[in-house]
Amino acid sequence: MNTETLEEIRNGIAAGRVVPYLGPGMLDLLEDCAVPVSPEDLVERLVAKASVPHKIRGNLTAAAQFIENFKHRKTVSAAMTEAFSAPGSPASLHSYLVIVHAWYDDVMRQAMAGRTDTWGMIQGVSQAEHFGTWDHYYDSAGEAVEPQDSESWETVLYEPIGAVKPDANFIVSDSDYVEVLTEIDIQTPIPPAVQSIRTGRWFLFLGCRFRSQLERAFARQIMKRSSHRHIAVLAGDLTRNEARFLNEQNIERIDLPLAEFASLLTSCESPSLTAAEAS
Repeated sequence: MNTETLEEIRNGIAAGRVVPYLGPGMLDLLEDCAVPVSPEDLVERLVAKASVPHKIRGNLTAAAQFIENFKHRKTVSAAMTEAFSAPGSPASLHSYLVIVHAWYDDVMRQAMAGRTDTWGMIQGVSQAEHFGTWDHYYDSAGEAVEPQDSESWETVLYEPIGAVKPDANFIVSDSDYVEVLTEIDIQTPIPPAVQSIRTGRWFLFLGCRFRSQLERAFARQIMKRSSHRHIAVLAGDLTRNEARFLNEQNIERIDLPLAEFASLLTSCESPSLTAAEAS
C-alpha cells in the first residue's frame, strides 16, 4: 500500500466520504478476545450447546436453524448471548473507525461510548422474534427509540445482523436470512438513514471475508447506490468467489494483515476521524 492510498483513506474518513464496514476479523486486533471471531468459531460454540446432525455441524445458519426448530428460538438466542457476553476492550482501530458493524459482538458500541457527538444504533432483528419489523433503534445509552429519533444523530452505528447488546438481537438462522434476503434486493430491510448516508460514499472493508453467498449478498446490497469504487483490506489468498466479487464490485484490494494496516492508519497525527454522518 502506498502513502497516497493511506492518506486517501485517512482523509476520506475524516471528511465523512468513507463508510467503514467492519467484519468479525476486527476482533483479531484485541489482545484477549473470549468471543467467537468467525462463523466457524461461532458454530462450534452453538453445536456444543445442542445436538446437531453431523452434516450441518460446520454450517452456522443451518445449525442455528436446526436448534431453533427442535429446541426453540429462545435456545438459539440464549446460546448466542452466552457466546458474546464476555467483555472485550476495543483496539485502537475500533475507536478510529465507526459505521457498519457486521458481527454480533459489543466492541463497537463500547468504542463509541466516549464520543461527544450525538449517535445511536440501528440493529437488524429476526422476524421470528419481531415479525413485521426489520430494525430496532437505540440511542447512545442503549435505550430503545423511535426511527424518527435517528434524524438528529450525527453518527449512526448500523449492525445489519444484530448484536448482543443492548437487547440480544440476532439474525443467524437459515430462516432469519431467508426473510431478509427475500426483501433486501428492493432494500426494504435497510434503514432509510443508512440508505441516505451511503449515497456517493465509498466503503472500506476491514476484518471481512466474502467467501459465503451471505457475506457477499449483504455487502452488495448495503453498498448499493453508493460510490463506484471501494477498498478492502484482505491478506493472503482469495477464493475464486472472493476474487470475482471484488472485481464485480470494483473493490480495490490492499493485501496486508489487518493489524499492520491498523498500525499504519492510526500511527500518524491526523484529524479526529468520525463515521460518515447522516447530514
